[in-house]
Amino acid sequence: MTYPLLQLNQLRSLSFLFAPFFACILCSACSNGQEPTQSAEAQPFKTEAAAPAVPRTGEDWPHFLGPTHDGISTETGLLDSWPADGPPLVWEREVGTGYSAPSILNGRLVLHHRINDEEIVECFNAETGKQQWSYSSPSRFRDPYGYNNGPRCSPILTDEHCFTLGAEGRLLCLKLTAGSLVWERQLRDEYDIPDGFFGVGSTPILEGDRLIVPVGGQPNSGIVAFDKNTGKPLWSAVGQATWDSVSTGWASDDTYDWTGEEMVVSYSSPIAATIHGQRHILCLMRHGLVSLNPETGEENFRHWFRSRTHESVNAARPVVVDDTILLSAAYRVGATLLRVQPDGKSYEVVWSDPRNLLTHWSTSIPLDGYFLGFSGRHENEGELRCIDAKTGEVKWSTTGASEDASFKRAFDGSIVNAKTGETVPFPFYGRGSKILADGKFIILAERGTLALCKATTEGWEEISRCSAPRMKYPSWTAPVLSHGLLYLRCEDALVCLDLKASNPQ
Repeated sequence: MTYPLLQLNQLRSLSFLFAPFFACILCSACSNGQEPTQSAEAQPFKTEAAAPAVPRTGEDWPHFLGPTHDGISTETGLLDSWPADGPPLVWEREVGTGYSAPSILNGRLVLHHRINDEEIVECFNAETGKQQWSYSSPSRFRDPYGYNNGPRCSPILTDEHCFTLGAEGRLLCLKLTAGSLVWERQLRDEYDIPDGFFGVGSTPILEGDRLIVPVGGQPNSGIVAFDKNTGKPLWSAVGQATWDSVSTGWASDDTYDWTGEEMVVSYSSPIAATIHGQRHILCLMRHGLVSLNPETGEENFRHWFRSRTHESVNAARPVVVDDTILLSAAYRVGATLLRVQPDGKSYEVVWSDPRNLLTHWSTSIPLDGYFLGFSGRHENEGELRCIDAKTGEVKWSTTGASEDASFKRAFDGSIVNAKTGETVPFPFYGRGSKILADGKFIILAERGTLALCKATTEGWEEISRCSAPRMKYPSWTAPVLSHGLLYLRCEDALVCLDLKASNPQ
């Protein structure tokens, strides 16, 4: 039995009733904020397809947003389209809560998740899903907004080490091969860190031998560099010295007065980039962008970029193209493009627009002189937009469904095409996540719809879509692609799909 016919805009409004009003990239709502009842032991997993007998071609995905930190993969030979029920399922397993994506290196997949009152760093065989090791730490973190209590930051993998940052600030370095502890720092005990909205949620990065960690400490330890081998602090930067008395550009309160109680760090991960031959650590903080010298922590430049709304976050990572940096945020902030000058100490604002691209958490991807990203603070506002990098103008946008389509909602919650009577994946992307690979975008929508789209700036061109196995609302973790295998994660499941057109012989 189904409900009466619904036009697409009505269905879109209904979907909003099931969603929380406030979410960020790594701090998203679960159904009731409760933890699953699994034990800390590895849960049973289901294998649908045998792993290949010879090594698969492709690349590792050892940290947040992949090899180049931007959600872009160089893998080729992927399926040009998908069957109606989606790419083949290789394996699936139940996992604990959290919003961190898995990371993959040398055949090992590491996931950071939470079961009951423990945060667990767990290593699996990437091709079979079989557990190799796990390391558990106690966690008392409770999300003040009722979102789930799991880790928000993705693991960072090297040939020797695995680095993780937990939701209450536990920074770990483990042996990648065995899961044994190398060093540990409990940041909230060591630094004066005001409470954030959703706990600790900005993934660190490695730059040489330095682990660059968004600590968020007062007064001037917003970013701290640690020796990756020993955990020894090397430098601290960003805070009062950066933002006190800085110009805001606001009609009132045109300068900012530091109080010593504000949150310093955001939910946006830093990114390292070489611009005009100079290395920069670009950190989109609570108050705006800061460029730091990775060797010393010395500030190169800063740019105010913050909503006037107190309950707001910067969550999307800066996007670097040549000498330009794209910043984008929801909460009526919009997007700004900066151009760094050859001295590396100054910049110009190319354009700024509060309405063109309001990225809540999913980092935009550059393509052929444009940026493609998801815009919208709430699910029913979510659109995939293409904006011109030169002007910031919106070239096109889509909700993920044709505006003239009609659907029925069945009593079990499924969506039925009114014309064909067929059950279809949820039609809207909402505030989706995406990666770019082999000339196509792979999109995971909020309610588990998985879509394959042509990578073009000419308009939205979807090739295939399906309901991803086990994925349900909220599916807010970005897809991960490694050696032709696609990994998707929601609040209680991790699945592996095969995107290769054919397995290597």
